[in-house]
Amino acid sequence: MSDSHTYKKVEVVGSSRTSIEDAVQNALTECSKSLKHMDWFEVTETRGHIEDGKVGHYQVTLKVGFRIDHS
Repeated sequence: MSDSHTYKKVEVVGSSRTSIEDAVQNALTECSKSLKHMDWFEVTETRGHIEDGKVGHYQVTLKVGFRIDHS
């Protein structure tokens, strides 16, 4: 095992009708289907869609960091 690691970041947007936390989890769940070695995330934007004066959808932009294989 290496003493250091190399990482890559991707940017994704998650959404949910329920909450910001669910929007984050939805994005991470989808990313985990194709990315290996996910280690961290940061929320860079939070926004929402308004329907009839109420929150229709929560949206969050995430940067997801993952370790490159064999690093």
